[in-house]
Amino acid sequence: MKRIGCTGHQTLSADTRIAVAKAMATEIAKFQGEKILGLTCGAEGADQVFAFTVLASGAQFHAIVPSRDYVSSFQSEKPRAAYECLLQLAVSRTELSFSAPSEDAYMAAGQEVVDQSDVLLAVWDGKPAGGKGGTADVVDYAQRQGMDVRIIWPLGATRE
Repeated sequence: MKRIGCTGHQTLSADTRIAVAKAMATEIAKFQGEKILGLTCGAEGADQVFAFTVLASGAQFHAIVPSRDYVSSFQSEKPRAAYECLLQLAVSRTELSFSAPSEDAYMAAGQEVVDQSDVLLAVWDGKPAGGKGGTADVVDYAQRQGMDVRIIWPLGATRE
């Protein structure tokens, strides 16, 4: 089984989300013939695009839940509803022991994605993390572990 993890920015423009989904589908297709398990936290943006792309490819999705009250971190209804849908579609989940969302919980969740994965897709513009546990921090952790990290940032990609 090939375990593909994902980390990435939450604030992606609509056009960027489409381009990222296409790039992710291309990366996932490289493992054609292997059973695939996608792993991510289900945050708004790249995580949700990845999870739905994995499911659309016919693969399974494993949710890494940063904290017991993670759903409270969603600021608007649409990404919250998408997250709750993904939890229902997940074949399994790992819930970390943090009681509430925090930068420490996000960093631990990013590390858990890396630790459970063989390959990491990182939707990353190359800039430093905006807070502990951001995309750059997870990419740095994965690279220090010697992981195969594949950066996805399509030409013309933008953050909102």
